[in-house]
Amino acid sequence: MHAQLRPDRSTPTVTFDEMLERVRYEGVYPTRERAEESVRTVLAALGRQITGEELVDLAQRLPLEAALALTSSTPDIEQLSGWGFAKDLATRTGVSPAVARWDAGAVLASVSALAGPDLLARILQRLPDGYALLFGQAQLRPHQPAA
Repeated sequence: MHAQLRPDRSTPTVTFDEMLERVRYEGVYPTRERAEESVRTVLAALGRQITGEELVDLAQRLPLEAALALTSSTPDIEQLSGWGFAKDLATRTGVSPAVARWDAGAVLASVSALAGPDLLARILQRLPDGYALLFGQAQLRPHQPAA
C-alpha cells in the first residue's frame, strides 16, 4: 500500500534542485546526477522503513520529486536496524556497505533539515537503533540503572 499525499500539501521550503545541490555538497558527489541517484535510492529505502503519519508528514515537507521517491516503495514487513538499512541499500544498489552508509548519511542529513526537529524525533522513535547517526544526529540511549 502506498502512502497518499494529503491534498492540503504545503509548499516545501526548498526545490528539488536545491535539495540535490545540498546532497551533492554533503556527499561530495562529482555530479548532480550522482546526487540525484543517491536521493532517489535512499528515499525509496527509507520509505520501506517508515509508515503512517510520519511518512505522510515527511513527504509533505520534501520537494515533490523527493516525496514521490519516498512514497514509491511498499513498506517492508520487518524494520531494519540502521546498519541493516545500510546493508540492504548496498545489496539493492550494488555498492559496498560503506558507500551505502555514505549515501544514506548525505541524503538523510538533508532530509533531517527539511523534516525539522519535532518530526525527526517522531521518525526516530519509530525506527530501530542506528538511524539517528544516519540522519546526522547523536544516538541517545535511554538511561539504564547501574547493575
